Amino acid sequence: MDLHILEHRVRVLSVARRGLWLYTHPLVKLLFLPQRCRCKFFSLTETPEDYTIMLDEEGFKELPPSEFMQVADSTWLVLSVVSSGRASSGCQATGVTKIAKSVIAPLAEHHVSVLMLSTYQTDYVLVREKDLPVVINTLAGEFDIYKEENGESVPVSHDDVSNGFLKPKAGERLVHPVQSPQNRFCIVTVAPDTLPAIATMLIDVLFYSPRWDPAGQDLDTITFFAFSLIEGYISIVMDVETQKRFPSDLLLTSSTEELWRMVRIGGQPLGFDECGIVAQIAEPLATVDISAYYISTFNFDHALVRAPRWPWLRLARGGVAGGVTGVPHVLPALTQGPAPRSLRRASPRSSGCSGGARRAAVSRHRPSRPG
Repeated sequence: MDLHILEHRVRVLSVARRGLWLYTHPLVKLLFLPQRCRCKFFSLTETPEDYTIMLDEEGFKELPPSEFMQVADSTWLVLSVVSSGRASSGCQATGVTKIAKSVIAPLAEHHVSVLMLSTYQTDYVLVREKDLPVVINTLAGEFDIYKEENGESVPVSHDDVSNGFLKPKAGERLVHPVQSPQNRFCIVTVAPDTLPAIATMLIDVLFYSPRWDPAGQDLDTITFFAFSLIEGYISIVMDVETQKRFPSDLLLTSSTEELWRMVRIGGQPLGFDECGIVAQIAEPLATVDISAYYISTFNFDHALVRAPRWPWLRLARGGVAGGVTGVPHVLPALTQGPAPRSLRRASPRSSGCSGGARRAAVSRHRPSRPG
């Protein structure tokens, strides 16, 4: 398999819901007129707490600083994994599950902070720019690594990076609860030339939908809407009630038109120094060939599993543990039997994580997901 380091240099930020009005104009420009700002990597995810935005440096220039915006300190690089030079296909497990053992677990064990962004077409890994030498050193044995420069893929040799990275010792363990809302979600795409036809509805959903009220929020459902426009490809994740507001003939999905259920990880904001959470979701699923999408936001993680496979997941009353070591062993009940009341994870503060590792992803190219 090949690992590609894409040219995008991405910033990750949060916009408070009460401050969305200040960003409506630049976000509309990024959504519908990316050529005006030369932005090629843009993702906007609405959650009950805020709006998470991942975008390249050209897009970041469009957003004015304010008290409503929090920006992660680091610049992030985008990685993609390609099997035999092409997208994977067929009925095998896809998404985060496909790379559980080859990418996610090794990066977690080496404490590389990662974010994951699954889309209709592909899954992306975002790693801190400063951690790239560790990433290359960790994955060079499994992948041929290339770096995109001016549209060309240039081979990367791990001989140019330092060897002998030391794993910090495991430290104090913490517990992250999970929530499994009752919403059913769909993952769809839209042909770029039909985007104007749903522009009014997108604006309505993103900017004029009823504001979230913690006191009135239905605890059995969750507000979640994710839109991405990356290198010309559009992906939308939304619940079925929101989907009904869009013209059905313009939304493209897999032949099975499958629906997905969500596991939301984190009771308090996870921060950017968490270790191994994605691995503990992905590896048990990989063992039983269950596909999963995974979307990281500024504060929490979200895993999506096909609704027919939902009985395999017994997480609703349990928890997810990260950890610098032992990642595959903390969730033995993830895919069978009742979940433990609590699960534990290692704290990067006491373990000395070099940046931590809270999430992960992979990329398979275009233009459609296998069903």
